Amino acid sequence: MRKVHPEFAYQSRELEGQIEGILGDPPDRQNYQRMVDALVGEYAQGGGIEDVNMLAFALVDHIEFSNPKGLLAEAEDYEFGDAARVFAMAECKGEEAGKMYAAIAESMPDLARQAIITAFLHKNPRKWDDDDQSLDQLSANDDGDDIDDEDAASDDFAQMFDRDGE
Repeated sequence: MRKVHPEFAYQSRELEGQIEGILGDPPDRQNYQRMVDALVGEYAQGGGIEDVNMLAFALVDHIEFSNPKGLLAEAEDYEFGDAARVFAMAECKGEEAGKMYAAIAESMPDLARQAIITAFLHKNPRKWDDDDQSLDQLSANDDGDDIDDEDAASDDFAQMFDRDGE
């Protein structure tokens, strides 16, 4: 298990939610496929929404990864990384998806790097470890000593209204 940057973990969870939201309950695969096809078409033409999650959504069903260890290493830093190196670790199958992959490499390489890694993490959840950000985990070592008594006024504040100057 390898730790990934918290933003990649967040984006991966968001991608899962987005996929579930588009599929719906009961799952509507035709609606889902229309959405994916529309996004792939937009990105293949050099357009599309410049959003990590939307781009990862367009990639996730078409992308194949050739270097999982390298992608995990790249997932440690969200902001900075070698986009060309990440592009070399994956490819998209299919004519339209291949066009999209080439177009995003040209027009938005840094964003595409983040989307490729997000799609990888989504498809390979057992290869990485997500920090537990639940309230139970966040409060595990909290002994409550940082809670100030909000009803008590500080001496400085009280002296501002002291008319006798005491």
